[in-house]
Amino acid sequence: MANKIYFNQATIGYAAESPILTDVTFSIGEGEVVYLIGKTAAGKSSLLKTMYAEIPLLDGEAVVADYDLTNLKRSKIPYLRRKVSVVFQDFQLLSDRNVHDNLVFVLKATGWTKTAQIKARILEVLTQVGLVEKEYEMPHQLSGGEQQRVAIARALLNDPEIILADEPTGNLDPETSDEIFQLFHSIAKLGCAIFLVTHNTQMVSRYPARTLQCENGTITELTQNDTAIDFETLMQ
Repeated sequence: MANKIYFNQATIGYAAESPILTDVTFSIGEGEVVYLIGKTAAGKSSLLKTMYAEIPLLDGEAVVADYDLTNLKRSKIPYLRRKVSVVFQDFQLLSDRNVHDNLVFVLKATGWTKTAQIKARILEVLTQVGLVEKEYEMPHQLSGGEQQRVAIARALLNDPEIILADEPTGNLDPETSDEIFQLFHSIAKLGCAIFLVTHNTQMVSRYPARTLQCENGTITELTQNDTAIDFETLMQ
C-alpha cells in the first residue's frame, strides 16, 4: 500500500520558537481511513493546514500526495491542492447559486473548459454521493446532510488522492452523521485516502479504523485496547 501521507519527526506550527506539535510521525496509505481525535485547540487543524500547505512545515519530514513539504515551492501549492481536497464542518457552499453551478465553479477554476465533460463529471460525483435529484436546488433548500454531501461531491470533482475532513459531522444529527461516515468509507474503497478529524466518538466506534490522538503536543496512534475504552475519557 503506497503512502499518501507521510510524516517523520515533524514539527508543526506557525513559528519555530513556539511549535504546536513536535515529533509527529505517522503515515496513511492509499484507500485508508484514519481518524484524528483530540481536545479543542490541541493542534488538529494546524496539522491539516500543514498538509495542504497553508502553513509551512517547520522541521522534520513530510510528504503529501508525493509532494515533499520540506522543499515545496509556492508555485507547486495549487497542484498539491488538486490532489488533496478538504471538507469542512460548515460546508462553505456558494449561497447564490445552485448545486450544479457550485460544482461548475470549481471545475472551471481548476481548468475544465468543455461543457460536455463538465456535465458528465458533475453527474458522476452527484451519483457517488446520492444527490442526482438535487442538482438544480439552491443550498438553502437542502438539509444539512445534503449540503455536506454536496461539499463531498465538490471535493471529489478532480479525483483527489486524499480527502482531509475537518469535523465533517459537527453540525449534523446522529442519523445523518452515520450516513456521512458510511460515505467516506465507501469513497476510501475506491482508493482515496481519508484523514478525518472528529469529535464524534460514537461514529469512530461504529466504523472502526486506525485512530490517532492529538495530545500533549504530539500525535500518537491508539492501539485496539485504547480504542476499546471510553472515548469520552480521551477527549476530556
